[in-house]
Amino acid sequence: MRAARALGPAAVAALIFCTGIGPARANTATEALPEAMAMLKHAVGIRTVEGERQVPVLAAYLAGKLKAAGFADGDVEIIPVDDTAALVARYRGTGGGRPILLSGHMDVVAAKREDWTRDPFTLVEENGYLYGRGVADMKAAAVVLVETLIRFKREGFTPRHDLILLLSGDEETAMASTRELAKRYHDAEFLLNADAGGGTLDAETGKPLLYQIQAAEKTYADFQIALTSPGGHSSEPGADNAIYRLARIIDRVAAHQFPTESNEITLASLRALGAHIPGPLGAAMTRFAAHPDDAAAAATISADPAYVGQIRTTCVATMLNGGHAVNALPQRASVNINCRIFPGTSVDSVRDTLVKVIDDKSASVTLQSTPPVANAASPLRPDVIAAVTAAVHQRFPGVDVVPSMSAGATDSKHFRNAGVPSYGIDAAFIKPDDTFAHGLNEKLPASEVEAGLEFWHRVLTQLAK
Repeated sequence: MRAARALGPAAVAALIFCTGIGPARANTATEALPEAMAMLKHAVGIRTVEGERQVPVLAAYLAGKLKAAGFADGDVEIIPVDDTAALVARYRGTGGGRPILLSGHMDVVAAKREDWTRDPFTLVEENGYLYGRGVADMKAAAVVLVETLIRFKREGFTPRHDLILLLSGDEETAMASTRELAKRYHDAEFLLNADAGGGTLDAETGKPLLYQIQAAEKTYADFQIALTSPGGHSSEPGADNAIYRLARIIDRVAAHQFPTESNEITLASLRALGAHIPGPLGAAMTRFAAHPDDAAAAATISADPAYVGQIRTTCVATMLNGGHAVNALPQRASVNINCRIFPGTSVDSVRDTLVKVIDDKSASVTLQSTPPVANAASPLRPDVIAAVTAAVHQRFPGVDVVPSMSAGATDSKHFRNAGVPSYGIDAAFIKPDDTFAHGLNEKLPASEVEAGLEFWHRVLTQLAK
């Protein structure tokens, strides 16, 4: 077992020395790696969590790197949005086509030092993994995008399309900077998002299984179900108790299952997954991909929390609030119901279903916060699929490359909503549940930084030429 070590300036300098070149001459992924790792070390050290106002600091750091590599001041912009910011960098082409957008985000989920084995805001390499908040989600990928544009600048690459890098500053929270970017940059050929998609490795052998291009996302919506009661003294309990009534409502929501749904993206994904997942689950995926009306196959898939969202809208209770005093009957009780809605299904129809399921006319069902962003699945562009497939096969020949739908949400949803076809193409191959993104001890295989540099260079060279 190799001892843990932080990647300090000396280590980075040693890497540069061993290549025999300085960063200014880097023109291969291997030669670009030391500079990228130095940027990643610095980026992880900036606490870009909500409320700490450090995203503009990271944006300024990355902007400085781009300008130092030759980007004109007018082609690099930091857009302040509330207490965060977005970074925009334009790599100019010949103007032969609409721009290609490159998407990612600079903010990360909060992390407490006392909960982690290592300092979450110090980049550490140990036993083939990089540890630190954001290495998987998604500072490593953001740095790779910046380094790829720098590499193009040094090579003198002249694409037909402009390449516009859009790094948002609050993807993990309000997405206000994302909405601003989508408002400004919706006239584009398509968007490539480094925050979605990616490759899967076998959990036991580490061999590559398949690569997924994210071409659709579910719609995110929160509903509050609320009840009121007269209340009173807790020594005189009666039949009308808001908490008891809410508990029965929650049971009904938990028991409800939305109907199965599918599209060409989810069917292709399940078909590919079924070929690699052993046992009844894989067999059910194969059957469902061939016959989406197969109720038995749907039941097997739905029993697995990781895949139920691929064939249904899902709604689940996530937060409870009730009562106002420990010695009083509750006057109010509420629950938040978080829904991930299948593309093509309206938010209003899901609310109507919840109203019917809870079957209590005294309950209010209210859509929470900002209006949900519905976004249709993106068309499967042959040029994008071909470029990604070629890059994947350069590393892992013959690996299946298939479209997929995310049950979660990324910045792509705002661009799809604005009419920009969007595709998640994270370069990394990882084992299932091996990154701990948003969780403790977040990690990424160290090999995936150099692999990402090679992947993005190949994909963009093919698509932008």
